[in-house]
Amino acid sequence: MMVPLALMALALLAAGLAPRVLTRCSWPDREPVLALWVWQCVVGAVLLCCLLAMALSGAAAFEVVRSHVFAGAPRGVVEAYGTGRGAPWAGALSVLLACGGAWTGAMLAREIRDARARRRRRRAELRARAPQLPGEKPESGDRLVVLEDERPDAWWMPGGSGQLVITTGALRRLKGRQLDAVVEHEQGHARARHDWLLHCSAALATGFSRVPVFAGFRDQVHRLVELAADDVASRRHGRLTTALALVGLNEERGVFGPCPTALALVPQRVHRLLTPAQRLPVARRLRVTAVAALVPVVPVLVAFAPGLSALR
Repeated sequence: MMVPLALMALALLAAGLAPRVLTRCSWPDREPVLALWVWQCVVGAVLLCCLLAMALSGAAAFEVVRSHVFAGAPRGVVEAYGTGRGAPWAGALSVLLACGGAWTGAMLAREIRDARARRRRRRAELRARAPQLPGEKPESGDRLVVLEDERPDAWWMPGGSGQLVITTGALRRLKGRQLDAVVEHEQGHARARHDWLLHCSAALATGFSRVPVFAGFRDQVHRLVELAADDVASRRHGRLTTALALVGLNEERGVFGPCPTALALVPQRVHRLLTPAQRLPVARRLRVTAVAALVPVVPVLVAFAPGLSALR
C-alpha cells in the first residue's frame, strides 16, 4: 500500500520544486497566458495527488471507503493495492488529507463570500456617487458607468453582466486610442475570467500560506493577469498607445518615483510594452502547453498503475 505515499512524495516534490523553476524562468513575461496555464496545471496536479492519496489511504483503512472506491472492481485489482493489509498510517493520512480538503473548501467559500461583500459594497458606493437619472430604469444593465472624479481611473466590476467603470478624470487625461486601450485591457480581464483565478489563488494561499506552490501561484497570478491583459490591448491598439495609457492613469500615484508603492508593477509593465521581447517560437509554445497538460496526468498514472498491471 505504497501508492498514497508515492502520491504524497510527488505532491511535495511539485509543490517545492515547481515554484523555484517557474519564478527563475524568463519566458513567463513573454508568454503570460502560457505561464498561467502552466501554473494551473501544476497546482491542479498537487491537488489531484492529495485527492487520490486521500481516497486510496482511506480505502486501505476503512471498509466503507473501500467499498466505494473499488466498487465493481475485480478482486485482483483490489488485492494489487494491498488494501486488505491496511497500514497503520493509512487512516491518519486519509483523515489529515480530508481535513485539508475541507479547509480548502472553507477558504474558497470564504473568499467567494468576501468577494461578493466587496462587490456589493463597491456597487453601493457606485450608486451613491452615480445616482440614477430621472426616468432611468432601476436595473438598466448598463455595461459602462462614467463616474465624476478628478483622479483618472478605470476598472472592471465583475458579477452578473459586469460593468466597466471609468472616471471623468480618465476621459480628460487619455487621448484617442489610449482610452480604447484601457477599455480593451479591462475587457480582456473580463473575457478571460481573471477574477476567478485571483479568487482561487488567494483562497489556496490563505489556507496554506506555508506551501510554496500556493503562495507562488497567488503572487504570479496577480502579475501575469495584468501582463496578459496588456497584451490583449497592445495587439489591438499598439504597445506605445497602451504604455501611454498606463502612464496617464498612474503617473499621479507616485508609481514612477524612487520609492516603491503598491503599484510598483506599473513601471515594469510600461517598460515591457516599450521594449518588447520576442515571443517564444510556436513549436516551443506547443511543447510547453503539451508538457504542462501532461503534469496532472502523472498522479493519475501513479494511482492507477497497480490496477492496470493487475488487469493484464
